[in-house]
Amino acid sequence: MTLDLTDTDTGTDTGRSAADSPDEPRTLRVPCEGGDLVCGVWGPEDPDAPVVLAVHGITAHHRCWPLVAAALPGTRVVAPDLRGRGRSAALPAPYGLERHARDLEQVLDHLDLREVTLVGHSMGAFVALTLAARIGPRATGLLLVDGGLPLVPPAAGVPGPDATPEDVLGPAAQRLTMTFESHAAYRDFWRQHPAFAHDWSPVVEGYVDYDLEGEAPRLKPSAVVAAVATDASQLFGGADYETAMRGLEVPTTFLRAPRGLMDEPQALYGSDAAARARGLLPQLRDLEVDDVNHYTIVLGPRGAEAVAAATRDLLA
Repeated sequence: MTLDLTDTDTGTDTGRSAADSPDEPRTLRVPCEGGDLVCGVWGPEDPDAPVVLAVHGITAHHRCWPLVAAALPGTRVVAPDLRGRGRSAALPAPYGLERHARDLEQVLDHLDLREVTLVGHSMGAFVALTLAARIGPRATGLLLVDGGLPLVPPAAGVPGPDATPEDVLGPAAQRLTMTFESHAAYRDFWRQHPAFAHDWSPVVEGYVDYDLEGEAPRLKPSAVVAAVATDASQLFGGADYETAMRGLEVPTTFLRAPRGLMDEPQALYGSDAAARARGLLPQLRDLEVDDVNHYTIVLGPRGAEAVAAATRDLLA
């Protein structure tokens, strides 16, 4: 099916005021192994409000969710910076899906949440599914946004534990090791990205600004290369992940972007991905979001509204 839908702590001085950064979240710090996991929180503090835990992608952070949060009025959206990313970058190894799921279970415990709807984008969808299997009936709905279904291994084979970051990440590894003289230079770098050719916005700019850490003129992306490489090597399934999929009873929806990371027509998932996954997830509902790529399915208005609509269905 195709879905066609027409007190803040940033941790860095970007020269932008709160008024210039739409939908600024509150900051939550949750003690976990090795330090604090930093989360952004949007929406009401009412303890009776429904709660969505939103989990970002492999080199991202919680600032990918402002548009989705804005489209969910009355819902509290809690979005972590995963271990090794954003303002949680200093948290030590080990990394991997199970480690992230344990961290996020501590977020739920810290907030005393007995029920939560889980939403994950890209690698975050794998983390959300792993968490859903871990917490059982506390998860009342699961939304997998262009992620969470085991990827088809490349022709050369699945990268093993001894693979270099470049083996696993390709061009993304180079960006993570680059430095930038200013936030303006990093914005210019991202403006050239094909995924945002038609979707650059203040929200994308805020996402890009938050990603940097350190001091000018040697600012660098916050994601830790070793964390990203470890997590990337776990996105092709395997016995443990398939066991987690089989054990899920929670209502589950998969949203597919028809274009890929570079806005190319070769998507991350083929149109038959959900059908193939139903052997493990028979309850899986799937929707294709019209005219989005892997990034703009959350960072563009069309994609964000589709994610919010699917989330509302699970909340209902």
